[in-house]
Amino acid sequence: MLVKQAKFVTSAAAEHQFLRPEKPMIAVCGKSNAGKSTLINMLAGQKRLAKTSAAPGRTRLVNYFDFGAFMLADLPGYGYAAVSKEEQAKWGKTLDAFFARKEDLSHVFVLSDLRRDPSADDLQMISYLNYHILPFTVLATKCDKLSRMKGKERVKKVAQGFGLGEDNVIPVSGLTGEGKEALLKKIEQVIKIGE
Repeated sequence: MLVKQAKFVTSAAAEHQFLRPEKPMIAVCGKSNAGKSTLINMLAGQKRLAKTSAAPGRTRLVNYFDFGAFMLADLPGYGYAAVSKEEQAKWGKTLDAFFARKEDLSHVFVLSDLRRDPSADDLQMISYLNYHILPFTVLATKCDKLSRMKGKERVKKVAQGFGLGEDNVIPVSGLTGEGKEALLKKIEQVIKIGE
């Protein structure tokens, strides 16, 4: 699969602004600072399609991107303590409303830093997706920070931490592009299922 062109479509702050896609839609979610924007830019082959920030909690809206064969929805990061409880609750409501429309959703990529064990928030997200029978894959980000050997060990550990098989975890690096091919292959499968 080849991404020829990707473009930003719109942002949604509330449920009535959510898009109803006419093509498969894939959501990207994860803790704040898990590397969602960097991953989107890597997939698009662009440096600034999704705004990246060193400060976590940058994405506060659902941002939609058109990748030609599919739509991608970038969701607000969860588990970021430096915003008010009120703001966290608002993000939680937005995520709930988004996932409630599961007929609009083909797949979810849950981003988790390969160097860290899944957090309570990550595990809660996975159990939420399992409960709602939403298909998902864990993308273990920042794999460029580890040696290949250490990376393999961590993939096994992350899979165990999430209670998944290793084939449900794809190690990726938004900086080096490592794992991009495996990720595009997964997206191709998702699109085929959605046809």
